[in-house]
Amino acid sequence: MEHPSVLLISGNQLKVPYPVYPLGVSYLATYLRKNIPEIKVDVFDFNLQTIEQLRQTIKDAQPNVVGISLRNIDNVNVFDTQNFIEYYRSIISNIRIHSKAKVVIGGAGYSIFPERLFEYLQPDFGIRGEGEESFRKLIVALNETLPDFESIEGLVYRTNEGIKVNSRINYTKNLHLEFEPELIDYYWHHSGMLNIQTKRGCPYACDYCSYPMIEGKFTRNLDADLVVENLMKMKTDHNIDYVFFTDSVFNISNAYNIDLAEKIIKSGVNVRWGAYFTPINLDKQQLKLFKASGLSHIEFGTDSLSETMLRSFNKTFSMTDIFETSRMCSELDINFAHFLILGGKDETLATILETMENSKKLPPTVFFPTIGTRIYPGTQLCRHAIKNHIIHHEEELMQSVYYLSTEVNSAEIMAEARKTGRKWVFMDENLQPAMAKMRARGKKGPLWDYIIQ
Repeated sequence: MEHPSVLLISGNQLKVPYPVYPLGVSYLATYLRKNIPEIKVDVFDFNLQTIEQLRQTIKDAQPNVVGISLRNIDNVNVFDTQNFIEYYRSIISNIRIHSKAKVVIGGAGYSIFPERLFEYLQPDFGIRGEGEESFRKLIVALNETLPDFESIEGLVYRTNEGIKVNSRINYTKNLHLEFEPELIDYYWHHSGMLNIQTKRGCPYACDYCSYPMIEGKFTRNLDADLVVENLMKMKTDHNIDYVFFTDSVFNISNAYNIDLAEKIIKSGVNVRWGAYFTPINLDKQQLKLFKASGLSHIEFGTDSLSETMLRSFNKTFSMTDIFETSRMCSELDINFAHFLILGGKDETLATILETMENSKKLPPTVFFPTIGTRIYPGTQLCRHAIKNHIIHHEEELMQSVYYLSTEVNSAEIMAEARKTGRKWVFMDENLQPAMAKMRARGKKGPLWDYIIQ
């Protein structure tokens, strides 16, 4: 395999609330093309293509290595639960029928269940967490007579003793990004935005969150100059003028964010952007600077408007922080939404009523609540669920298992929300037709700001 051909597949087909550009696949493809320039890298996206087209692509490309990104295990919607594991299994089965290529699986969804999915899906290799350098080293190793798999961080593989998951201590910071030209038009038209990262990792310890397993707890900022370079290239080459920074939490590293915002302004790129924020570690001067650099939308991972539930989620902020940050955004005319988790562990009718009452005290905004909390392995919530006999062991969690309060139900929650007179969007509502009409009229960005208006 002196000059291998690599096929990278985005397995995601979830398009609610909108299709998301396969950013991880593009980061990986860019990294491989830059660091092993002699290889040929093709990209296949199941949001645009079919299983029949995959068979033809395999026939045409004759890849030696096929990488599959598993972005989601399920749709995290208690109203309409869909699990994607069997679908991923069918992709691998089709590859096996039509190719002798080594199959490598990775991605956010895979990284939550690395051993269990490896055992069930039967790939040749898996990569847990950050994939760029690990994938490069794997390709090099596969070309060696005596490959050293033990030295490849994050690699999952089978040994005589069983499945082994290599640990990780090193991370990549200097990441170039080239978007796939054949994908850009589709996502820009149907999503109204493209994605980019400015940092990876999350230092917080929310009791339900799987991000530390996916990206690690150590926050590393990506090269700000490269981020700006990517923004300029998107604008110049494709006229993309709205991006979403997909960091787990954008406002973690103040010095870095200030530097990034100043460089965006200096570049004159003139793009609008949004990101996930937490309602702490933020002041008005920063928000003014971010707005000057293009910030137009904030999505707060607030989770609850009840002090009791904020403590239950192990949040590091209070209702005072939520009120103050929301007020600052309103004064600066920055649209913001609050994403909530209602009806999970420790939720009662009293905490729901507290959330509803506090929702009425906030400036104009929109609330996006989920009902119940998806339980993921390795989390505080998982340990609590096992202790309280909600589940018996982590193996159950490959299916969609939610922690649901026995003291309040979804009908009560939705009824109380309607009483507030505020804008609530529950996951049982189908906004797709309205969103499609706005996209057809050329509306860009997340669109929920129109709900506020």
